[in-house]
Amino acid sequence: MNNDAPPLWPGSTTAVRRVLDHQIKLHRWARNEPDRRFDDVFNLICDRATLVVAWERVSGNRGARTAGVDAVTRFHIEERHGVIPFLEELRSSLKDGSFTALPVKQAVIPKKNGKVRYLGIPTLRDRVAQMALKLVLEPIFEADFYPSSYGYRPGRRAQDAIAEIHRFTRKPSTYDWVIEGDIKACFDNVDHHVLMDLVAERIKDRKVLRLVSAFLRAGVVELHGGFAETLTGTPQGGVASPLLANIYLSVLDRHFSRIWNTEMSPGWQRQARRRKGLPNYRLVRYADDFVVLVHGTKSEAETLKTEIGELLARKLKMTLSV
Repeated sequence: MNNDAPPLWPGSTTAVRRVLDHQIKLHRWARNEPDRRFDDVFNLICDRATLVVAWERVSGNRGARTAGVDAVTRFHIEERHGVIPFLEELRSSLKDGSFTALPVKQAVIPKKNGKVRYLGIPTLRDRVAQMALKLVLEPIFEADFYPSSYGYRPGRRAQDAIAEIHRFTRKPSTYDWVIEGDIKACFDNVDHHVLMDLVAERIKDRKVLRLVSAFLRAGVVELHGGFAETLTGTPQGGVASPLLANIYLSVLDRHFSRIWNTEMSPGWQRQARRRKGLPNYRLVRYADDFVVLVHGTKSEAETLKTEIGELLARKLKMTLSV
């Protein structure tokens, strides 16, 4: 940060400490009050400390050298505009309601199978605003996320999900079948109404909800220069997109957790189910990829996969990849 920053803007160390303090409190309140809806958190998004930390996380990412539709990079802000004036303008626009999310710039990433993945690159300003949003929302929703979810979460990684699967399957006959699930174009098909309802289960602050909606509906400037509305989906490449995707897919985690806790735990309930010819199963999910470990017959596993597909279609308006 600039050494000649106005005194109202905290330095990096102070900002990090203040944001962490806010996050600890938010997480504790959310964990202790499962039905609480937070109605005054927009001011934390606009807090100078939050914006300082958001800037440092975004600018420290290699992607800060890539511009969005406004052609502004980290260099432009640091060398020509100034970080503090940039953050002050962003903060003012958020507080007075004049902030407008700009369309994301479409980019294409080749995949190993010959297909491509479309990314949406927000402007640097919007990335900072999304990071500020994430810094406030993540500790709240982390209190609700389930142990079965490993993707895009603090302190969790793909290797942890693999280790969990290994732990569950290393004992012979514990689980006989594995259902591998991949949701078709998950990020592209997120239903905005369903997602906003899920966010609103925890967030009552209308300004925050409007900000989330603004990012979802910002639109895309396509490769050929055309503009496309974003009536569904949350663009891969957006800072807040992984968190929003986890909020969305937690519906799947919730379904499996409820059944496990009420019908399959403790162990005698699993034994009773097998005597009745019912399968036992548990979920391990990493983002939109998941496996369901099944103790039962092949037919029971196939039936369960069909039921999962029906659940995704009914509650999330999504389909499994073939």
